[in-house]
Amino acid sequence: MTGARAQVRSIGQVLAALKVDFPDISISKIRFLETEGLVTPERAPSGYRRYVESDIERLRYVLTVQRDHYLPLKFIR
Repeated sequence: MTGARAQVRSIGQVLAALKVDFPDISISKIRFLETEGLVTPERAPSGYRRYVESDIERLRYVLTVQRDHYLPLKFIR
């Protein structure tokens, strides 16, 4: 589809998508990873975070490396 916009998700939708593989994930953890500079979602004019698929894949990568390889966030960044 030419000109189709990327699907945008809320932080709650991102949480639901990640919860299957990472049962301990929380909205606080997602916000923390943003604060650490590991993901940078767009912001709506209202201030809400807007996540696209690349943001979710980045979060999935960070969480997987952290869980499976015990790497600190400083190193992952």
